[in-house]
Amino acid sequence: MATDATELFTEMVRSQSQQITQQITGLFGQLLPAEGSPDAENAVQWAQVAGRLHTIWTEYQMEQLGKAKDSPPHYADPIKWIATGEGVLRQLPLASPEVQQRLWNGVSMLINAVLAQYGLGADAGGKAREGEPELPLRDRRFADPEWRKQPFFAVLHQVYLLLSAEIMGLAEATEGLEPAKKAQLLFATRAIVDALSPANFPLTNPVALEAASRTKGESLVRGFENMLDDLRKGQLTHTRPGAFVLGENIAVTPGKVVFETPLYQLIQYTPTTDKVLKTPLLIFPPWINRFYILDLNAKKSFVRWAVEQGITVFMVSWKSADASLADIVWDDYIAAQIEAIDVVRDRLGVPAVHTIGYCVAGTTLAATLAVLARKGEADKVASATFFTAQVDFEDAGDLKNFVDDAQIETLGKLSPEGYLDGRYLAATFNVLRGNDLIWSYVEKNYLKGEDYPAFDLLHWNGDVTNLPARWHRDYLRDLYRDNRLVVADSMQACGVPIDLHRIATPVYVQSGREDHIAPPESVWKLTHYLAGPWTFVLAGSGHIAGVVNPPSSNKYQYWVNDARPDRLEDFVEGAQEHPGSWWPHWAEWLRDLDDGEVAARGKRRPGGRGDKVIEDAPGRYVTLR
Repeated sequence: MATDATELFTEMVRSQSQQITQQITGLFGQLLPAEGSPDAENAVQWAQVAGRLHTIWTEYQMEQLGKAKDSPPHYADPIKWIATGEGVLRQLPLASPEVQQRLWNGVSMLINAVLAQYGLGADAGGKAREGEPELPLRDRRFADPEWRKQPFFAVLHQVYLLLSAEIMGLAEATEGLEPAKKAQLLFATRAIVDALSPANFPLTNPVALEAASRTKGESLVRGFENMLDDLRKGQLTHTRPGAFVLGENIAVTPGKVVFETPLYQLIQYTPTTDKVLKTPLLIFPPWINRFYILDLNAKKSFVRWAVEQGITVFMVSWKSADASLADIVWDDYIAAQIEAIDVVRDRLGVPAVHTIGYCVAGTTLAATLAVLARKGEADKVASATFFTAQVDFEDAGDLKNFVDDAQIETLGKLSPEGYLDGRYLAATFNVLRGNDLIWSYVEKNYLKGEDYPAFDLLHWNGDVTNLPARWHRDYLRDLYRDNRLVVADSMQACGVPIDLHRIATPVYVQSGREDHIAPPESVWKLTHYLAGPWTFVLAGSGHIAGVVNPPSSNKYQYWVNDARPDRLEDFVEGAQEHPGSWWPHWAEWLRDLDDGEVAARGKRRPGGRGDKVIEDAPGRYVTLR
């Protein structure tokens, strides 16, 4: 029976290949119809499409002549990716006779089961199933009915899903590797398996073939143009170019830049209430992204919402690195946070500020608090809120797969001018969610030629920033690889050792339940190093949506537990779930610390009479590349 199924599938592949060959031959205009035949008009259309594709490709090749002659970096070189894939697969026992026999048997049984749905094979009795076929394996990548219309594509994607699961199982069962190497193997295997999906290739994607047929080749032209545009800029496009303009329809909360250094600008937002909390709020966003993730639009803006709650809000806007910032190290970012704290205190004449640190800026905020505590200046900070921030990197998630010695060394080769191109980091984060952030866009925008959406979050995601290469290598080595921050006095900054156990500032820790960049198990560990009061909140969703979740959206939920357990598992077990946004919970926590208010006048309104400011928000640093 297995042999019958295999022979039938082989014949079906041969037949389908002939059909595809005819389609592709037609697509590229290589079949010339007889003069006056009914297909002449279509053939002319396909010939024109072929000519346009040829012209587009020739123009692109001419553009590339004389450009960078050096070998492309590893992440941009397909040949090196193939070599990497081969190296990963060699670690799996795919050559084992037992494994091969199991795979063969599994594939044969699956082929029989699928073909029977179409009335093919010995098990079907020549009668196809009524209605849409019921296939044994499901995956949202293959949800379109086109994947089930023809038995060839049904078998193709079903066999892919079966082999994917088997290969991942082999990787998970691999023994004799240290945990870090095992995690790298699993991550790399998943990335390769995802990349090899038949949905990612034009000749094996029936949805793309249907679009080409329906549009008479126009989808091919659009998709080809989309692909070459991305090759030109060296970055995958996720949203419609030109749809968003900073200060016009994104990052539009009114405010002024009131201070700047070569490393950052300081924005103060205009109050919308007559009275405001006496203690202002200073936000440190990550410098690996643009600050306006917290100010996307009026409905999603954390900044606008906080201002509406009667809080005086300041935001740091970090400069995207260039050669002038080549010598910047972590000390400089810690010193910048302390400087910004002092600028706000002096500007408003207040003894302390509330602070927020997001992601890497939260990690840095923890070090800043430890430095201030060591210097006897901890009272400059009234509270510290951490958005998805880690200090203990033992369980730091998939990013740890990029921090071995070889990859850290590679970063130096990618940074000849002293800064790391932000496109490399964007590619890294995209790989963490390859199906969502890479392959789905390859299918939609390259294979099917669809238009890009106008989505502010995707625009922000693609608005990359460059990083000081020295800082980046030190950060990966000292924190991610060696986990030195949680070792008391192992590191130092601003002339003093760092000991997180000295932090007695009231702390609010927010984590995303589905965060793949800063896993909640890792974020939770911050509570183990605090000497003062802390509140932990587990929010629904992940690294971005778990943070940017305004009350008006009525989405997700959050969990709190007043018992202060030692383990996250115990926190979850005893936690109380609340629907919607955690923002109001945070605002209540902030007011419980000190609800004293002052009138929103004088320098509480930036740019007023006698107040010298630099420029309107969002400032020019956020526009620099």
